[in-house]
Amino acid sequence: MGKQGTSRNPRPESQNEGMLGMKDYQIRCSENFCGNNPSIGRRLSGEDVNSSLKNVSVHGLKHDFSKLCASKGSYGGKRNFWLQKHVRSILFMIGVIGFVFLVDSLTVSLVNLIIHWNSPPPRKSSSIKVDIGPNVHKEKSPIQMYDRLVHLASSSLAEIEFKPEKSSLWREPYLQASAWVPCADGKVGSDLGKFGKTNGYIVVSANGGLNQQRVAICNAVALTSLLNATLVIPRFLYSNVWKDPSQFGDIYQEDYFINTLKDDVHIVKELPSYLKSVDLEEIGSQITDEDIAKEAKPTDYISTVLPLLLQNGVVHFLGFGNRLGFDPIPFNLQKLRCKCNFHALKFVHKIQQVGSLLVKRVRKYDAAKSMLDKQLLGNFIDYAPSKEDKVFVGPTKYLALHLRFEVDMVAYSLCDFGGGEDEKKELQAYREVHFPLLIERLKKSKAISSTELRISGRCPLTPEEAGLVLAGLGFKHRTYIYLAGSQIYGGNSRMRTFTDLYPNLVTKETLLTPSELEPFQNFSSQLAALDFIACASADVFAMTDSGSQLSSLVSGFRTYYGGGNAPTLRPNKKRLAAILSENKTIGWNTFEDRVRKMIEEGQRVQTRGFGRSIYRQPRCPECMCKRSQ
Repeated sequence: MGKQGTSRNPRPESQNEGMLGMKDYQIRCSENFCGNNPSIGRRLSGEDVNSSLKNVSVHGLKHDFSKLCASKGSYGGKRNFWLQKHVRSILFMIGVIGFVFLVDSLTVSLVNLIIHWNSPPPRKSSSIKVDIGPNVHKEKSPIQMYDRLVHLASSSLAEIEFKPEKSSLWREPYLQASAWVPCADGKVGSDLGKFGKTNGYIVVSANGGLNQQRVAICNAVALTSLLNATLVIPRFLYSNVWKDPSQFGDIYQEDYFINTLKDDVHIVKELPSYLKSVDLEEIGSQITDEDIAKEAKPTDYISTVLPLLLQNGVVHFLGFGNRLGFDPIPFNLQKLRCKCNFHALKFVHKIQQVGSLLVKRVRKYDAAKSMLDKQLLGNFIDYAPSKEDKVFVGPTKYLALHLRFEVDMVAYSLCDFGGGEDEKKELQAYREVHFPLLIERLKKSKAISSTELRISGRCPLTPEEAGLVLAGLGFKHRTYIYLAGSQIYGGNSRMRTFTDLYPNLVTKETLLTPSELEPFQNFSSQLAALDFIACASADVFAMTDSGSQLSSLVSGFRTYYGGGNAPTLRPNKKRLAAILSENKTIGWNTFEDRVRKMIEEGQRVQTRGFGRSIYRQPRCPECMCKRSQ
């Protein structure tokens, strides 16, 4: 994902507009009677008075000159008497006006100072990278699907900007969330076999990106325990999609991983020398994803894999994507999965160090705020605030958003996103190149309209829709938002509405310098690890696709270590589509109410359901302990 727009402040009022307003005011006064009445309109200078006297009627001068001369002394005396009588009142009014201007000036200065404090530090200029496949040569014009709602959202944000913010936005809505605490770090007993003599070695070559590989690692740990085997540190397959040659030791601390699990699973860094030269495929020890059913049960591995392991002393799982189900599975294996995911996998120091820079810079605060920070960043974040932080009012709150609107997801969805015929042609061209099997399937099946797809909740949320959800919840215009990833389909044309609503948008590319980012270039999994840290440490985490592995793992990590103080926003795409379908008629108050109810329902405190991912929903006896309140 590419770079996002840097955070920007609301546009200052144009000086030219002010000058035009003043000229307009002067013209209107001269056209009426402001200039001829000393008590109305602008004050007259000496030249103005002389000019006015020159315009006195000649007829009046001829007939009333004698009266004017006779009354001149009397008029001057009355004027002096009037001035003497009202001098205190005049001075008092001048003092009041001066005081009002002084207060106004101080208020403006204070507001500007607050905005300056809350503004991100100057960063290099950044724009959102456009990554939209073939046949694209220029930036598109802005695209909006919900003009009326966007207008209502903008008006609402302007209205609440200087009102007290609702504290409920930044905390879990249900107190029961704090009742669950981590408890998977202890020794995991095993009644599935004796830990000591191994049945052989398990080699795993995991496919996918960072988060798919993380799941594969912990599933491999559980499977190793099940088969009473020895696990070789997993390897990562090179993918033409991810194009990242990183291996386990480039992302996670190997020794920490081995030591944390040493009482539960035997782990080594490589195969013994006598097995290194063996062609595992030739001896029949290579097992692909086609050989094992997705979400396979433990009994499947005992019946098919264990005999092969005992026969050859080694098995090689090639791919191993989601090849171990979540239920039914023994209690100890589930607990071991939790221990692996939440305790054994620590990012290497290079990632922790740069991840800490991200968090510190977006918060403008150097100290850890929660157990999440300590678990993710280790010794690269202080446990006590510095002197500067103590003087400051505290860390800036920020919301992290994982916006899944990449070209592959958009193209595969078959949905219409309001970009017209050009967009449809682009996405069709992308599908023909990258999803030939999808094209063949579409030829043989009945077409489903984009409207039907959207109503059924199968369309990815656009940046515009994500912005409307945040506005409906009441997040203010100046809220700091960290955008995970960045390859947004359509680039700035798609993000324009979002950044108009929320200009303080930052990414790892805008928070870090080129030299800080350079060691991670061309390593997509390591860059994804930085996003993982920024999202998991955020005051609020918002996702647009609950099926995303990153969103699932981040939300699970926040549940496990958040202590009930790490809210996650999960829009229900089907319900949101129903709300947005009333774009032309729905009132803003009704929109807000329905969006809030939708989000709150997704935040209900529930224990893990049968078959649900333990990495995403760790509230269960195998992972967490529930304390009485």
